[in-house]
Amino acid sequence: MPNDYSDNDIQVLEGLEAVRKRPGMYIGSTSEKGLHHLVWEIVDNAVDEALAGYCDDIEVVIHKDNSISVKDDGRGMPVGINAKTGLSTIETIFTILHAGGKFGGGGYKVSGGLHGVGASVVNALSSWLEVRVYREGEVHYQRFENGGHPVEPMHVTEKCAKERTGTTVTFKADPTIFKETTVYNYDTLANRLRELAFLNKGLRIILIDEREEEKKDTFCYNGGIIEYVAMLNKNKQALHDDIIYVEGNENGISIEVALQYNDSYNSSLYSFTNNINTYEGGTHEDGVKFALTKIINNYAKNNKILKDNDDSLTGDDCREGLAMIISCKHPDPQFEGQTKTKLGNSEVRKIANDIFSEGFERFLMENPSVAKLIIEKCMTASRARIAAKKAREMTRRKGDLDVTNFYGKLADCKSKDASISEIFLVEGDSAGGSAIKGRDSMTQAILPLRGKILNVEKARLDRALSNEEIRTIITAFGTGIGEEFNLDKLRYHKIIIMTDADVDGSHIRVLLLTLFYRFFKPIVEAGHIYAAQPPLFVIKHGKTIKYVLTEEEKNEYIQSLSPNTKYDVARMKGLGEMDAEELNETTMDINKRVLRQITVDDAIAADEIFSKLMGEEVEPRREFISTNAPYAKNLDI
Repeated sequence: MPNDYSDNDIQVLEGLEAVRKRPGMYIGSTSEKGLHHLVWEIVDNAVDEALAGYCDDIEVVIHKDNSISVKDDGRGMPVGINAKTGLSTIETIFTILHAGGKFGGGGYKVSGGLHGVGASVVNALSSWLEVRVYREGEVHYQRFENGGHPVEPMHVTEKCAKERTGTTVTFKADPTIFKETTVYNYDTLANRLRELAFLNKGLRIILIDEREEEKKDTFCYNGGIIEYVAMLNKNKQALHDDIIYVEGNENGISIEVALQYNDSYNSSLYSFTNNINTYEGGTHEDGVKFALTKIINNYAKNNKILKDNDDSLTGDDCREGLAMIISCKHPDPQFEGQTKTKLGNSEVRKIANDIFSEGFERFLMENPSVAKLIIEKCMTASRARIAAKKAREMTRRKGDLDVTNFYGKLADCKSKDASISEIFLVEGDSAGGSAIKGRDSMTQAILPLRGKILNVEKARLDRALSNEEIRTIITAFGTGIGEEFNLDKLRYHKIIIMTDADVDGSHIRVLLLTLFYRFFKPIVEAGHIYAAQPPLFVIKHGKTIKYVLTEEEKNEYIQSLSPNTKYDVARMKGLGEMDAEELNETTMDINKRVLRQITVDDAIAADEIFSKLMGEEVEPRREFISTNAPYAKNLDI
């Protein structure tokens, strides 16, 4: 092999070239998620002004061309010459990586943006970006184009009222970088901005969409995370009226906790550090969880609700039906974990424990009637956990897999390599039979399901485990469930829900997704859940057979045919009416099929929609149906 690796092969990327060369290193991806990340970087800078006490209002505007403006009424970026770079401070912030006011000194004591790359990265990945700074009675302006190149030096464009201060950043994402899409999703933006408003009490955030008339939302919550918990419990029956709130500060680290129990069987616990959602938890969450379990057990024993010979309540017992928000503000947070969203500062664990222990214990002592309701809820959960432990024994795999449910038997695949194995959960015996005949038996397993499984949104784990079909699914997956769950034991890396494209099929799909979200959430988060997309229509012309998924796709294909072409359009039959060859060709063949991966990008929004549509409360469900009925034909549940 020739040695062609020379000194000239070493590249030096200057300025923002590195960002454009490897954008995924800075914003995760160049998909829709990465596109929205650009907005978060600029919004976070504005929120940092609010954390510092200088900003009350933030306005985010989606313009008709899908450019974005973020305006704040903070102090306004400094506009002088930076001594280290010789450039204006604005040009320094927007063109040099790791330049910012968040590395110490008096700029920001607490900040969500920690790396000083946000503004410069957004500039690098934009077709153009404009900055306007309102400061000392003047408007300072600079424009950048083609990935962060300044068009001209910063200059004053006009006068403004001396009392007006703040910064407005407008940018247009570069379509050569974001090839998948440059169109912003209003709901994605609204959910995150609402979250930021909850976490920063009194901060007003306005979202305007100029692409649609009169589309505007204003988020402002003077109650902060207390109102956040109220929203989490909006579609549930609260166990007690008062939302418990605890806050404290130690060594410059502040801890806020709000919680309220409801009559559901799932917990909704979310933690944040400096407005960053710590999906993987961390020391702040560990400290509060430990304190919650300790204080509830102490109270129950001291008041003789738990007897001396009774087992202590576990953390899971104490968190059943709990809606809780934990917010930590830290001057120097250290993040770890796979996605860098796990707080690692060891000192926070004790601080969070101490602050929450004192406040929560005081609340229970001062509110004995509420304390009794909470303890009874936890003890009921404990009894159900013990029952579930016994029921789990029935789902354990013994030797070779041999699963039989009410209606048939799992047709397993020959491969034992989970990375290439997939299981189809098929609606009905008839479709199951066709799927077994039409599958690739080496990698595709088939599990027929008849009817609708238990709605686990309304059931504890012990009741779910008494359902034969759910037990069958658990055993087939191989992961176990509850405290025994182990993702590494998953036998299939593609779990494919295959139901008819009708109302009943959609309902079965939602019931299965509810099961997976509530009891197998790590499988969903790891991207192993898919929905098969059987075609709605078949178009035949000459010897050509074309399957299409939607009405729109059908119309587009017909319009693409030459005017004199004779064609025939037929609506596809249900899965159970397809023969093995047809089912394979349209829905199962890995080279032809269309699968939709089920993801949980926003766990809080997902939790809310499952509670609304599948929970005990009827009114939220009625309201949702009433609101969305005009668009029902476009819903893909």
